[in-house]
Amino acid sequence: MNRRTTRTMPVAAALAATAALLLTACGGDGDKSEDSDKIAGAGQGSEKPEKSKDPADTANEEKPDGVDLALPADLKLVFDWDRPKGKDEAAALDDARHYVQSIYKGVAEQSAKDPAVAAYATGEGLSYARTQIQSRVDAGLTSTGTRRHYQEQTRKSPNGNAIEVSFCVDSSKFFSKEVKSEKIRKGNSAGPASYDHFKIVMNKFPGKDDLWRASLVFVTEKARQCA
Repeated sequence: MNRRTTRTMPVAAALAATAALLLTACGGDGDKSEDSDKIAGAGQGSEKPEKSKDPADTANEEKPDGVDLALPADLKLVFDWDRPKGKDEAAALDDARHYVQSIYKGVAEQSAKDPAVAAYATGEGLSYARTQIQSRVDAGLTSTGTRRHYQEQTRKSPNGNAIEVSFCVDSSKFFSKEVKSEKIRKGNSAGPASYDHFKIVMNKFPGKDDLWRASLVFVTEKARQCA
């Protein structure tokens, strides 16, 4: 499936709208194989984990905050993440995970209007999620396999209202599946094209300290620091 790459936007301008949180935004590094089902968008480290640190990490949460995020049995999102010590950082990291899961919930439901997406996104984060879901709906594709997320980092803005969540993604075992025929498009998923590095700016939801929503998404495709 031909994928849309995110546009590169000036860092200073992007962060002026999110409480001056400093981050380096990278645009796409070219389109990947149509048989690799990787959502493009926005942890540093030298090694990727071979397995989940905790068996619980492989279980997709079904109803955090009362929001239905249940995924099909053949679609697994694994988060090899350590919980930050800071309360806000931990909450923002949790909701960044829920945001990613909400996108694939929309893909599974074949609906860009799935309410789970709006629960964990706002502004450009919401537009991005709906665009990614709709591109798969239009192509008659859903997702299957295992997608790993690792090398997480969090960084808080000076006023505390925004937190940058960054992480690596390994999609080497994650594929597109045709909705009608259920044919899995595996193709050649090995190599650098399987790794992306995301940066998601999470904003605190007014009046609810433990809920954070994605407002901006940046990606580096074929990310060398993730392979």
